[in-house]
Amino acid sequence: MSSQTLLYIILAGILALLLALFQYKYKTKNNSKRNSLFAFLRFLSVFFTLLLLINPKFDSIQVYTEKPNLVVAVDNSASVKHLNQSDNAKAFIASLKTNKAINERFNLDFYSFGAALNTSDSIHFNEKQSNISKAFRGLTEIYKNTLSPTIIISDGNQTYGNDYGFSAKKYKQSIYPVILGDTITYSDLKISQLNVNKYAYLKNKFPVEVIVVYNGNELVNSKFIVTVGNKTVFSKVLGFNKTDNAQVLNFTLPASRVGVQSYKATIVPLNSEKNKINNNKNFAVEVIDQKTKVALVSTVTHPDLGALKKSIEANEQRAVTFFKPNEFLDQINDFQLVIIYQPNNSFKSLYQALITQNKNKFVITGPKTDWRFLNATSKTYASDLTSQTEDYQATLNTNYNAFIIDDLEFNSFPPLHSSFGTPQFEMPIQTILYKSVNGIDTQEPLLATFETNGRREAILFGENLWKWRAQSYLNQKNFEGFDDFMGKIVQYLSSNKRKNRLNVEYESFYEGNSNVIIKAQFFNKNYEFDANETLNITVKDKNSGSLTTLPLILRNNNYQVDLSSLPAADYSFTVKATNESISKSGTFKILEYSVEQQFLNANVAKLQQLATNSKGKDYFIAKPNQIVNDLTNDNRYKPIQKSTKNTVPLIDWNYLLFLIALTLAIEWFLRKYNGLI
Repeated sequence: MSSQTLLYIILAGILALLLALFQYKYKTKNNSKRNSLFAFLRFLSVFFTLLLLINPKFDSIQVYTEKPNLVVAVDNSASVKHLNQSDNAKAFIASLKTNKAINERFNLDFYSFGAALNTSDSIHFNEKQSNISKAFRGLTEIYKNTLSPTIIISDGNQTYGNDYGFSAKKYKQSIYPVILGDTITYSDLKISQLNVNKYAYLKNKFPVEVIVVYNGNELVNSKFIVTVGNKTVFSKVLGFNKTDNAQVLNFTLPASRVGVQSYKATIVPLNSEKNKINNNKNFAVEVIDQKTKVALVSTVTHPDLGALKKSIEANEQRAVTFFKPNEFLDQINDFQLVIIYQPNNSFKSLYQALITQNKNKFVITGPKTDWRFLNATSKTYASDLTSQTEDYQATLNTNYNAFIIDDLEFNSFPPLHSSFGTPQFEMPIQTILYKSVNGIDTQEPLLATFETNGRREAILFGENLWKWRAQSYLNQKNFEGFDDFMGKIVQYLSSNKRKNRLNVEYESFYEGNSNVIIKAQFFNKNYEFDANETLNITVKDKNSGSLTTLPLILRNNNYQVDLSSLPAADYSFTVKATNESISKSGTFKILEYSVEQQFLNANVAKLQQLATNSKGKDYFIAKPNQIVNDLTNDNRYKPIQKSTKNTVPLIDWNYLLFLIALTLAIEWFLRKYNGLI
């Protein structure tokens, strides 16, 4: 409180006293105790009122103790159970929760991780994948500005993701790995890697690459075989020793019939092997009798052309060939889809041929597009003629219903560069992406599809798709999302099938360690997406005949169901609408494979390096008490006493208003009681 405010308070007290004495003492004939009481009450009410007008401010100091966080992240993957460490891990977690010294010293935060980082409500050690790198990235976001030593309870075995040693370097906390496992080395043969294309073509041979690894010191021999059912289609005897401990096999297998063909690769285990699960690996190949051929026609050189080819050919069922407009005319009947990139007057003959044969096409325009030619040639759309250009970002239309579109965070993608102008269409279109300029949605199509006379077309107003593919990789750490998006456009344009009210999206087979997700879209009679329908899926195990019925959950613009809990087997399924007699059936296969059961030991060296780099310390689960002593005695993690200083104005003190009202009320009542009013 300043000296000036204090002076005002003293003056207010003097003024209030003088006013009270003037009213009840000055020239008063009866100078009784009653008048002294009235003067006192009047003094209080006037003084309190003047205090409110002065509104002095007071400092309020609150002292509290801030404890550091102790983050406990538990590996919830199946490899922990496979190494027989699940009970030890649960016992250690329970001891931390009940330890008095730890709880007095730290605020405990529990997490579990497998494919992703989660708050730890329950731990079952049943996750099919472990991504320790992603767990560290999540913890970095949560504890970036705090003191939070971190206990990682794990075997250190990661099945996918970036190197977690690199991710941990960005996590500015001390890490204390509690290692689930031991350092004993066992003799072991395993199939470390099996590479095969997902698709093969009928009457061809497809390549297979297998890496077999031996862990041990002795000279051993074994036999590698590949079987289909009870039939052996490939075999080879292999020898290993301590120095020559890995072999790479390259061979081909015939694709003799259409459909999904299942194979089993086996390296015959040694008699002394502890883990025989990693001696087998199932794989499958879908044999198809034709490939979708896509022609990419352009007269310009641009990075988009390479990005489109890479993206479309990510699916082995599709092949892209580059052409100049006149070169393509002689081969037009050999291709199911034509992509026209930034057309100009040299495309005139090609456009006439496409119109004559009523072929599907995908047109991509940009600053090099000759819109004078395109406006004269196309009967379905046109655009303003202008020399100006503009950059357009994309906004997803969640109501698009021709096929299922996943949101790839399009609003984070770089803008596409295009000619300035508003396109006009002569027929109804379905917009996939809208144009956005400076964050304002224009409701003008950036990417749209339409159908006319049994022909399907798509048009994109902008170049620099290669930047989108690069941004998709930055967002998702892979190209799969963008490649799948382009693949769906190509699949839609390559077919002229009649539109169905119920569309189901699924794979012909799934790896045992992947997510088995089936998606569906349902449309009303006007082919508008219906979010009020109830869809159920009935899945039948072809071997046992058991039935499983589950609801599909609405997510964005499609329905989804996760069947990852199903065991490996052949399945048939039917998706049905509850309110209408519409259904769709199909079949798929889940291959038997658990990547989490391929490990023999904990990755001790990796976890120890993690502790060293972060100035922490590593521990084995067999000695859980040592970590408690080290953490509670570490001077870096002492609780800190802090204080907060708040400046509070008197006007915020509500009791003062009550005191003013109370003194005035008492004065009035006493005067009334004594007949002075």
